[in-house]
Amino acid sequence: MTGTLPLRDVLLALAVVAVWGTNFVVIRIGLDHLPPLLFAALRFVLAALPGVFLLRRPAVPWRNLAAYGLLIGAGQFGLLFIALRGHIAPGLASLVIQIQVFFTIGLSVRLTGERVSGHQWAALGLAAAGLAVIAAHTDAATTPFGLGLVVCAAMSWAGGNMAAKRSGARSMLPYVIWASLFSAPPLLAASFLLEGWDAIRDGLVRADLATWGAVVWQAVGNTLFGYAIWGWLLARHPAALITPMALLVPVFGMGASALWLGEPLPGWKLGAAGLVLGGLALGLLYPRWRARAAVKSAPT
Repeated sequence: MTGTLPLRDVLLALAVVAVWGTNFVVIRIGLDHLPPLLFAALRFVLAALPGVFLLRRPAVPWRNLAAYGLLIGAGQFGLLFIALRGHIAPGLASLVIQIQVFFTIGLSVRLTGERVSGHQWAALGLAAAGLAVIAAHTDAATTPFGLGLVVCAAMSWAGGNMAAKRSGARSMLPYVIWASLFSAPPLLAASFLLEGWDAIRDGLVRADLATWGAVVWQAVGNTLFGYAIWGWLLARHPAALITPMALLVPVFGMGASALWLGEPLPGWKLGAAGLVLGGLALGLLYPRWRARAAVKSAPT
């Protein structure tokens, strides 16, 4: 463990958050041809196979793997993919879904009895104000339905976080791979029931190289590379040095969406981003700043 990050590890962390942020644009590209639930199912099929034959199952209960797989697969990404097919702009989605931090805190309070501190209430207020700004500017590109889907996806992500926390898994990579076995089947079933065979067949027939590249990127880049490198960094350095860099995910997401998809960035959207990111930063960084201040002011 070190107190500062060497340049190599800084670059690795930046690579991960860049992949996670720009992934929202990649999703949007894949949705040009594939129905959203089918696309999500294919992502988790590739995340599970052939990984389950290469990595040993983590020593956690099957019910825990199932809970994580259902919450992250069918919940978070199933809802997110539906939202990104014309119901919300990718850049905004990359920002809104970060409120999973506050849902995770809420679940932790509910399940473990933790108390919410004053700075956490202030952080939640800032983020809620940002969401209110977004809700006040819904239009053809970002609808109330799409915003609601992403908020529900964030809730599912928070539930998955709690499942992972309770699992006690030492490495997230095999945990995510094996949990993906429980993500793909319900997504495939939902695709057949809700999207129908005709849409599935048409999507597979019309899928081009960019579409399949998006599917592979979802599994290899976003899931396997992202979780493996992030877990490796957290194992080598204090979480206080690594986790704040996740605040850059919506920065990359909104920037990539503006650059590649032409998503506009009017003043209200930047203001909403500032409020949400400000809330996230306050909730994440204030306790560390207070702890450092206490150490410096302690008598020697």
